Amino acid sequence: MAFFQWSHRYPLYKRIDGKLSAEDMNTLPNMRAAIRPLLDQNSAADGMASYYAFHHPDAKTRLFTLPIREGRTQGYAAVSRTGYDLFRPFVTMRLPIQELAQSRQLINEMLPSGAPIIAQVPVSYFPLMQALFHIESARTMDLYVLDDGRFQPTINLMVTRSRAANGLPRFTIRNQEGELVTAAALNWQSPRFGEVSINTKAGYRRQGWGEAVLAVIVEDLLKNGRSPLYIADEKNEASITLARKIGFVRHGATFIFFQASRRE
Repeated sequence: MAFFQWSHRYPLYKRIDGKLSAEDMNTLPNMRAAIRPLLDQNSAADGMASYYAFHHPDAKTRLFTLPIREGRTQGYAAVSRTGYDLFRPFVTMRLPIQELAQSRQLINEMLPSGAPIIAQVPVSYFPLMQALFHIESARTMDLYVLDDGRFQPTINLMVTRSRAANGLPRFTIRNQEGELVTAAALNWQSPRFGEVSINTKAGYRRQGWGEAVLAVIVEDLLKNGRSPLYIADEKNEASITLARKIGFVRHGATFIFFQASRRE
């Protein structure tokens, strides 16, 4: 079985066994076209996976697929370099999890034995991930989407706009001493969605400042025609409460966010 990968270093499909054939010599857009039926880019549940499959910078992306036949494939994995961790790539995927042998072979070709990763997958994938990886830590994450009817824009003169390390907008509040006490940023942004995150320093929580910066970044996304997404640990009641204050409601999609290394 031939597996294909694309990376910035190799601008053509490359057979994992090192051999190239005429049908292999396609471009990244063609490979992305082959995996397009596996994702709904207008679905919030596929928002993150769609971003890393189709919009993450080419130079920071490695794409692996099951064999492509008639322009389609049954599964893929995107291995992305991000700011999450300098030593662990971030992995998203869609696999035919009922086809254990194919899924295992794709993972084995994607990563050498013992290679560490950070990944986020649908919760239904987790039994397969436990079989293929040594799980070091795992969290169950729930997806929240904005209910426009519940969202109320706010004005807070203490909120300032800047750029985060990933080049996307960041909104912050500093105290009278100039110390950064809360910040809202975007983990990623696609043409359709943006995933917002919030971090407030201990001692400044439950004072409305986190709510203020989160409301501003949500309004900024809406003005730019994007739908805000919020992903929260199911056990983080404070994060969930804050999201609900802004107008986020639970979507129903659940993911597992985990750190692991590939098994032998």
